[in-house]
Amino acid sequence: MPGWLLTLVQLAIPMVLILVLAPVGMMYLTWLERKVIARIQDRFGPNRVGPYGLLQPVADGIKMLTKEDLVPEGADRFCHLLAPILIVVPALVLFTVLPFGRNLVAAPLATGLLFFVAVGATETLAIFMAGWGSRNKFSLLGAVRTAAQLIAYEVPLVISLAVVPMIVGSLNLVEIVRAQEGFQWFLFTPWGFFGFLLVMVAGLAEVNRTPFDLPEAESEIVAGFHTEYSGMKFALFYMAEFLSALAISALLAVLFLGGWDGPGLLPDWIWMGAKTFLMIFAMIWIRGTWPRFRIDQLMGFAWKVLLPVSLANLFGAALWSLWPGFGGNLASLGLVGAVFLGTTHLWLRPRPHLPTHWVENC
Repeated sequence: MPGWLLTLVQLAIPMVLILVLAPVGMMYLTWLERKVIARIQDRFGPNRVGPYGLLQPVADGIKMLTKEDLVPEGADRFCHLLAPILIVVPALVLFTVLPFGRNLVAAPLATGLLFFVAVGATETLAIFMAGWGSRNKFSLLGAVRTAAQLIAYEVPLVISLAVVPMIVGSLNLVEIVRAQEGFQWFLFTPWGFFGFLLVMVAGLAEVNRTPFDLPEAESEIVAGFHTEYSGMKFALFYMAEFLSALAISALLAVLFLGGWDGPGLLPDWIWMGAKTFLMIFAMIWIRGTWPRFRIDQLMGFAWKVLLPVSLANLFGAALWSLWPGFGGNLASLGLVGAVFLGTTHLWLRPRPHLPTHWVENC
């Protein structure tokens, strides 16, 4: 077999597996989320279709396939059709560079982390296309909110992610996991702990999860950018959100929790799956317990808190690498803690009240 054909086959097999397994995983993530949130709210959740409601995702899929596809009059039909396709493709491509085991990675790129960030950022364009192409004010408002939110949270996210390759010396996600083998997980370092929290929070905002789901706030703008979508087009938006959340969870496991590293009692892919599941469960728990931010709180939190803290964590990691041991740990903790307390105080301090005559004139 020619070398180019062998390479093509080696890429095609994992891509087919991703295309098959990722949607199935997304279907049962919806079941898990509904079950967990139901328990938090003292309900049963899905329990009618199949044992324990396990066939509910299949029933939902059939319902989406059979629903009528409606396009608003005067909408840009090309953008309206293309947006749900464009948003789900990057969500699937993200999994190609994630190592789910010692030799379980579709494309072990030398710039895997950079590829992950670059591909994930393209979802903003698809969401804006959906809002613009729908010819609906609520959809457009949701799309503009998305653009503002993702740009704001992309900056601290990238800075927080940059800490790991700065320490390891590589953007290859496989090499990053190997640097943590033997339970030398970056979570156990000061910069790794803060970086984990920063990436977790910014990642929630990047995938529009509670409490950062302002682009589709049903209490304010109906359903945001996908208000005018129904049937399988809506299902593609829903699938992209869950796949992106799953990809962010797997990235957290790779960067800070040692990836496949664990006791040799179980296969390495099980340890990777367990850590990813733990991150997904945390996201679901947050959705069931945390209230939604206001738009001004959301934007202020990104620029006034996350950005300074992520920069402080970057400098803290540099101190840790130059001054190893207790002194480096203390310097890193002190720097990030001081910046966090200062920025949080400025963000949460009460605003001065407007004079009464200003309010009356408004």
